[in-house]
Amino acid sequence: MRDIDVLHMGREKVICCWEVDGLLVDPGPQSTEATLLEALGGEKPRALLLTHIHFDHAGAAGSLVRRWPDLPVYVHERGAPHLADPSKLVASAGRLYGGDEGLRRLWGEVVPVPEANLRVLSGGERDVEGAFRVEYTPGHASHHVSYFHEPSGWAFVGDMAGVRVPPHDLTIAPTPPPDIDVDLWNRSIDTIAAWEPATLALTHFGAAEDPAAQLEACREALHMEAGLAAEHDLDGFVAALEARIEAGADRDAASVIQAAPPDQLFQGLDRWRRKRAEAAA
Repeated sequence: MRDIDVLHMGREKVICCWEVDGLLVDPGPQSTEATLLEALGGEKPRALLLTHIHFDHAGAAGSLVRRWPDLPVYVHERGAPHLADPSKLVASAGRLYGGDEGLRRLWGEVVPVPEANLRVLSGGERDVEGAFRVEYTPGHASHHVSYFHEPSGWAFVGDMAGVRVPPHDLTIAPTPPPDIDVDLWNRSIDTIAAWEPATLALTHFGAAEDPAAQLEACREALHMEAGLAAEHDLDGFVAALEARIEAGADRDAASVIQAAPPDQLFQGLDRWRRKRAEAAA
């Protein structure tokens, strides 16, 4: 297993692309493509395995396919249409990141992935690329899957085990809009735990050598943040969470905040609470 720090916005320990036997799990955004290509040394990957289609994980997929036109891209069935036609995804993200200029500054160019390159997953697949088991793991996103590399026992879990920047133990649950569902996230944590993985590969950031503890830390963080969002308005939530991050991550606090901006975390949880209340009414 090889972890590639793509140095998002020039900062270390924000976004990690994983290379496994020539496969790339979550290549990161297009804005960091040059860093990724340099790390690959010109070698073409065998395929891309996307946990979900958020730009920090999958934004480079289209531009990598443009470079290598026969590159397969694995993605959940809910995310596949948005890779083929990213217009709705770009419009939604533009509202979150301050329009096209903000979107491009953070994530770079958004290039469609031709349908012919897409390998559509629903969860439950075995022997993907000869080695991976796949399960549907919603909660962070409705199109999130996790990959279990059965030969090694490593689980590639995208955002489902939280944001944790080594050497710190502090874990934050990334809860941006629009698809946060705390109840589904809890079930997905149980799904990953049932694999009994030897190691968790986190996109934000690196390897977690105690998977059971990391998954429970993410669960605790998710409920803590949901409680904060219920108790505070946006400004209060941001102030409280940033204080926790600065205390728990010390000099790496900026990396945690860049990977999981507290204002977006509030927006995702607030949307989830409102949708839940409307459904119960």
